[in-house]
Amino acid sequence: MPNIIPYNRQAAIRYAHCWAFERNPRFFDYEEIGGDCTNFASQCLYAGTGIMNYTPTFGWYYISSNDKAPAWTGVPYFYNFITREVKNAGPFGLESSMNQVMPGDFVQLRFEDSEFGHTPIIVEMGDPPNLNNILVAAHSVDSDFRPLDTYSFQEIRFLHILGAYPPGFNSNLDS
Repeated sequence: MPNIIPYNRQAAIRYAHCWAFERNPRFFDYEEIGGDCTNFASQCLYAGTGIMNYTPTFGWYYISSNDKAPAWTGVPYFYNFITREVKNAGPFGLESSMNQVMPGDFVQLRFEDSEFGHTPIIVEMGDPPNLNNILVAAHSVDSDFRPLDTYSFQEIRFLHILGAYPPGFNSNLDS
């Protein structure tokens, strides 16, 4: 089993609070060309792991506005990368229930479209968790400490981050 890099949830949440209503100049703002929510979620996740996966097409990385993986900015691709079965560099996790998530985890919402279209980060939650006391930060309607029940959505899913595999790790090579 590889050494798993722990996910620094507090670093991800600090980043979310810092940039919820601003834009980090190190990253392009995709707000005007499809939305910035998953770009912001990826920045938060990167703040908590410090690991990218530079695999073309199926990785999770950002070099510039035109040199990034689809998973960095695309809601379904972010989900596919986080929940991938292949063990290779970068953060990983699993789809879980509302009762299994923690601050620093992610929510994905499906509105009226056929695909999920929004990825906020959980910054605070009550006990027991419910849609009123799970608070999120997001771009594409910039918000911080926003209760999930203020969104009008058709479907919801939760992503629990388990950690990150180190750079250069590939389970296909180490098996």
